[in-house]
Amino acid sequence: MTLQSTPPSDTAALPPIGFIGGGNMASAILGGLIRQGVPASAFEVVEPFEEARQRLARDFGIAAMAQAGAALARCELLVWAVKPQMFAEAAQPVREHAAGALHLSVAAGIPSQSIARWLGSERIVRAMPNTPALIGQGMTALFARDGVEGAARGMVEQVLAPTGQLLWVDAEGDLDAVTAMSGSGPAYVFYFIEAMTEAGIDMGLTPEQAHQLAVGTFTGASALASGSDEPPSVLRQRVTSKGGTTYAAITSMEGAQVKEKFKDAMRAAQARARELGEEFGK
Repeated sequence: MTLQSTPPSDTAALPPIGFIGGGNMASAILGGLIRQGVPASAFEVVEPFEEARQRLARDFGIAAMAQAGAALARCELLVWAVKPQMFAEAAQPVREHAAGALHLSVAAGIPSQSIARWLGSERIVRAMPNTPALIGQGMTALFARDGVEGAARGMVEQVLAPTGQLLWVDAEGDLDAVTAMSGSGPAYVFYFIEAMTEAGIDMGLTPEQAHQLAVGTFTGASALASGSDEPPSVLRQRVTSKGGTTYAAITSMEGAQVKEKFKDAMRAAQARARELGEEFGK
């Protein structure tokens, strides 16, 4: 696995890029590149929904196409930001305009083998991003098929760097675990923030106070874990004095098997990621 945390800066060297789908994740990537100086004219976007096309025009000055057309032929990279169940259908009209293009899929669960079959290409990279990419704080894992050369990997890194950290994995099957961890992970964090906020309100704090305390605690603890060479277990133990308040809370959670239940939940997410690939990758 290779972690890429420093965004490459030479975005001016990027070739024309096409986006199949112009939703939230596509907008996160587009917005990051435009903020780094890539002109709107460098992009071709296919987006069937009128409201989304209007948003792309308003936010980025991009005139998106309602359907795939010959303009895609100028794009050396195509970013697939479509819903998994729509991928196969969307690939049909694009294939004739995508000879030789590098393909980057951010569609959850769809195996690269299926994408290769639909597009007639081995130059495919799969990415599993998460929603903090919308603010440049994302965590994206990447897998490349054998047909993707080093320069193409570099291009993918340039395109995705504005969204946050990047991590290459060697086995495509690892992306199911990535989906369960970082792909779905923001929802777990929001879930715990929600629970902490509700508990704070139950204990007499105002909703605003409880929310600020919960979010601030997660932000600070994450920053501490990120900047520390010590494992989370050690950091946790340092906050947990035997017989103290934290000890009472951790003991209660361990008695309820919170950690094991949480692991079970992540395994359920991993299994569902695998099922999505089997269901929509046919």
